[in-house]
Amino acid sequence: MTEPAQDTTPAADRLSPLHDEHVALGASLTSFGGWQMPLRYTSDLAEHRAVREVAGLFDLSHMGEIEVAGPQAAAALDHALVGNLTAVPVGRARYTMICAEDGSVLDDLVVYRLAEERFLVVANAGNAPLVADELVRRGEGFDATVTDQGDDTALVAVQGPRAEEIVVSLVAPEDVQVVKDLKYYASLEVRVAGTDALAARTGYTGEDGFELFVPAARARELWRAVLAAGEPLGLVPAGLSARDSLRLEAGMPLYGHELDTTTTPYEAGLGRVVKLDKVDAEGNPLDFVGRAALASRKGAQPARVLVGLRGLGKRPARAGYAVVIPGKDPDVQIGHVTSGAPSPTLGYPIAMAYVTPEFSAEGTELAVDVRGREEPVVIVPLPFYRRPQPS
Repeated sequence: MTEPAQDTTPAADRLSPLHDEHVALGASLTSFGGWQMPLRYTSDLAEHRAVREVAGLFDLSHMGEIEVAGPQAAAALDHALVGNLTAVPVGRARYTMICAEDGSVLDDLVVYRLAEERFLVVANAGNAPLVADELVRRGEGFDATVTDQGDDTALVAVQGPRAEEIVVSLVAPEDVQVVKDLKYYASLEVRVAGTDALAARTGYTGEDGFELFVPAARARELWRAVLAAGEPLGLVPAGLSARDSLRLEAGMPLYGHELDTTTTPYEAGLGRVVKLDKVDAEGNPLDFVGRAALASRKGAQPARVLVGLRGLGKRPARAGYAVVIPGKDPDVQIGHVTSGAPSPTLGYPIAMAYVTPEFSAEGTELAVDVRGREEPVVIVPLPFYRRPQPS
């Protein structure tokens, strides 16, 4: 029997609606984005492999949920964000960013269009207050209301090859097919284990899966129901550590590592999310916050490029380590690692790093300074891992 973890919550940290569930499951807890969240329950490797092979259950209640609603909600978001939210159909979602006037990234977001005049903006935990404040400020003059729903919302994710099987076992028979038919980056409102939920086919692991937004007061009931339905198949609760190694294999950026206020979407290889050709309802070019700075950078060679690194040795590169030219002066750095770890799925070390453009070509052999020792790496395409597609 697993001993419950000691609750060492810093006074300033917020608690998830599922905090007591994590303690009862023996989770190791950590402070993350102003929240006390589970780092792991058993082992990082076991939780990572469960998600790749069967399914994992994540508590993501630390993420921010912000509703933007009203006749001009889409127009307000088009002005506030770099994406074209007017073009998103009801029931679909869009990955986008909120940038500063200089084009730097304040946060990366997923925006769900729930109705013609209602959107749900999901922000990273540590940035949620800033995003909410910016949406209010940037929405001035638009007929739209911004409401921070984070305190009232819990978010539970089921990720892995058998995620669909687990989720559909918890919905009414008449809803089974509609859940199965849900497309990637789409959502619908459905009852899951007797709880009204927004079920979204989105995730941050590189696997198929669902993110379930539910009232905070119903989070425990849903969590326990998913565990009960999934455990016979091999589902396990998974913490932030497995979530990080999974997203790294999938080449997904993490704010504070690959994205921050020193980075533009173009440097991060995410220029596709910037829609400079947005127009207003009359067909006129639409200005948005950061547009001028981003337009000036499009097509220009960035000072640095985000690349994938495959380790050729055994020691993994870690965030902050210097990227250097093999056999040259180690003080001459050509970049730095933003995220790095051993890959449980692939069996070798992987990392993402920013390097200068002349050293960014696929196949380029470089080195990472790992505590004073050069570890050989080679640049490879991102993502490192793609889930197998049904034949």
